[in-house]
Amino acid sequence: MGHPLAWRGWVDWWSGELAIGHAPQSVQAYRRDIGDLCDFLVEQGLDLEAAQRVDLGRYLGRLAQEGAKPSTLRRRIAAMRSLFSFLVTAGVRQDDPSALLQRPRLPSRLPKVLEEGEVALLLDAVWPETALASRDRSILELMYATGLRASEVVGLRQDQVVLDPGFLVVRGKGGKERLVPLGERAIEATTRYLLEGRPLLAPGRMLQEGALFPSTRGGVMTRQALWGLVKRRALSVGIDPGRISPHTLRHCFATHLLAHGADLRAVQAMLGHASLTTTQIYTHIANHRLQQVHHQRHPRNRTV
Repeated sequence: MGHPLAWRGWVDWWSGELAIGHAPQSVQAYRRDIGDLCDFLVEQGLDLEAAQRVDLGRYLGRLAQEGAKPSTLRRRIAAMRSLFSFLVTAGVRQDDPSALLQRPRLPSRLPKVLEEGEVALLLDAVWPETALASRDRSILELMYATGLRASEVVGLRQDQVVLDPGFLVVRGKGGKERLVPLGERAIEATTRYLLEGRPLLAPGRMLQEGALFPSTRGGVMTRQALWGLVKRRALSVGIDPGRISPHTLRHCFATHLLAHGADLRAVQAMLGHASLTTTQIYTHIANHRLQQVHHQRHPRNRTV
């Protein structure tokens, strides 16, 4: 069995290569997954060079017995495939024991979305006249107007916002850039925030240079803080906070656009999806909601 330090070096090299084209959160998750695999292999008296398909199968079986969800198992398999492919390319291994691993199927679930009226309530209900509320309103308007991921929102810089004519330069997964239009409400809220809210956001503290939405301490806003913001706002306007998260607004953005006749490929481009198949899930949501409305409202569906 190879020395653990030697294998740590290969994992470090692999994760460094992985960082080119992957979000930092994805790289960290993959590293944790591989670290857990290495711990298991050490328990079995094995290492990454000696591990075979049956060993990886036993590892996945143990995870399943411990209650790991199908989505977790799929990610673990993806991490293993990435690493072992790298090791084969680097000449460390001659074969890839992960190549034939079967990924568990995910249950078919439609993303949760709010009704358009609920989103209007979330955005339009009275806001306090404070710098923090100005920031939060701008964030929510931008999220619904553009469908940004949480990591993209907290990472926004001022030079990515072009208020005239109104668009964002978004740096998404893998460092890919895309242009996303801004609506009038988002432009208005962000303009007001930049003029009146941001300068007063962290009195007596230096604001993070260039950050569009710094925290109240002046630093970079975290994704956890963004989650808290969305939940608090929902609660304040009478929406169950369990029904909403930052990603819910991304789902609402896509679903509501398609419900109003937007082109599927245009929505794909704005969301930053590499595959049109990923975007098509929102057509299923729109169709499902139309069926619900028809069932509830059509006079021939009413029981006598």
